[in-house]
Amino acid sequence: MAKVIVGMTTSLDGFVNDRNGSVERLYPDLEALRKTEFLKEAIAYTGAVVMGRRAYDMASGDFTGYEFQVPIFVVTHRPPKETPKGQNASLSITFVTEGTEAAVQRAKKAAGTRDVTVVGGASTAQQIIRAGLADEVEVGIIPVLFGEGLRFFENLDDRPPQLETVKVMKSPGRIDIRYRVVK
Repeated sequence: MAKVIVGMTTSLDGFVNDRNGSVERLYPDLEALRKTEFLKEAIAYTGAVVMGRRAYDMASGDFTGYEFQVPIFVVTHRPPKETPKGQNASLSITFVTEGTEAAVQRAKKAAGTRDVTVVGGASTAQQIIRAGLADEVEVGIIPVLFGEGLRFFENLDDRPPQLETVKVMKSPGRIDIRYRVVK
């Protein structure tokens, strides 16, 4: 059965973007990121991706060369009119308008026995965690301080999930921590 893994890169003070909505300082070297144990593992075990519309829009609808060559399910209220670029036999993009739970269910079916990775979109990640759909949470921590912006772990209700550390991976310029959601 596919695990649902919610992943997000944050500043040291817990923000997923700065006060202007930029994520640039969280991803200073994408080539170095592609060489990390964290991303190599995620790519190897991911069978489908769920992402929010904002993350989709950040790519400007172009997934040519995207690291996850698997079905992608984008949670949105309104699908874009333009056809996404970069789709191929492995990578397909489906817009899900019925909400995060529907997107996760569709992704699990597409992933088979492999994992569903939730990337991009703090709101999407928070909805999945609140709904109890996350099996693991991965947090990449970059040593920058934003002071303000959008926090990853906001809006989780009065009883956020209990987490148990599974693995810590250190790479140049970042630390990635994987937690199991205790159910």
